[in-house]
Amino acid sequence: MPSVTDQLRPIVAALPETARLPFIAALERGAAGRYRGWAAEAAHPELAAGLRACAEREEEIARRVEALAGRSAAGIPGLEAAWSGVREVAVAAFAGRSLAEQLATQAAAERGGAEVWRELAAQPGAAPEARAVLLACAALEEESAAFVERALAEGHLD
Repeated sequence: MPSVTDQLRPIVAALPETARLPFIAALERGAAGRYRGWAAEAAHPELAAGLRACAEREEEIARRVEALAGRSAAGIPGLEAAWSGVREVAVAAFAGRSLAEQLATQAAAERGGAEVWRELAAQPGAAPEARAVLLACAALEEESAAFVERALAEGHLD
């Protein structure tokens, strides 16, 4: 099965260029919501706190990207088809899976997100300020991935 990131790439690419960054920011907010849901269900306080920190990083990425793009995804016409595709990917990736499987999928998505931010930063013509924001977003993604991977390795999920 292709990674979540690989499944989302064509959905984002089909959007008008001006809608892509705001849409990705909205995807980050969706990930923040998943993290908050997992945190609310976590049995271990350390896991819950770490998952809430991951949610905050996702929100921070969204804020930085919306500031860079100059807008949020709210009010961008034609996003219904993209959201439908995202829902299909999310259901296939997360529904009916154990917490460990969901978190492993999310960690891989964070690593994929970091890759996407680096690709965007490396595009010819990207302003130095934009590159700095995008590379900072990549670092935030990797921080969340590292936390989730540690949690999985340490077995603090029950």
